[in-house]
Amino acid sequence: MNMLLAFAPFIAFVVIERVVGVPAGLAAGAIVATVLLVRDLATPGRHVKLLEVGTVLLFGALTLYALTNDVQWSIAAVRLRVDAGLMLIVLASIALRQPFTLQYARETVDREHWDSPHFVHTNYVISAAWAVAFGILVLADIVMVYIPSLPHSTGVIATVAALYATAKFTSWYPEQQAAKRS
Repeated sequence: MNMLLAFAPFIAFVVIERVVGVPAGLAAGAIVATVLLVRDLATPGRHVKLLEVGTVLLFGALTLYALTNDVQWSIAAVRLRVDAGLMLIVLASIALRQPFTLQYARETVDREHWDSPHFVHTNYVISAAWAVAFGILVLADIVMVYIPSLPHSTGVIATVAALYATAKFTSWYPEQQAAKRS
């Protein structure tokens, strides 16, 4: 659940972008991301996470750029930037040997399991699944940018399917691995 809360800035972005516009949506994402980061900094026992830092930087940079330049991004074009940024954050966490899900999983698993090869491997697999999901979002965004005649629902369906499947996988995979080891 805590990991899903990390996606709140992206939800705020989508909602506000549709209602008010791109710059406001980006600013909403930046504000929500900053609130989550400050919460982690101010709450004893909580730790700052790579995904949250990356999200603040992503939305902050895009907001600053949108407000200081006369950008005329379509909704699909700005979503492409946001989704590509999110995918890069996830891929960077894997490349830095700190898969982003590891930080969330450690909040719910006893410390004695943190260095277990199974625990670490499971988090690499789940983080890679999220990278694939965000890759699907990026592809859907590219299609929507370059084939604007396609119904908007095509991108929405691809996005919802990818995120839903990955959320389900995130809860199923650890249970499956634990059952294998039992």
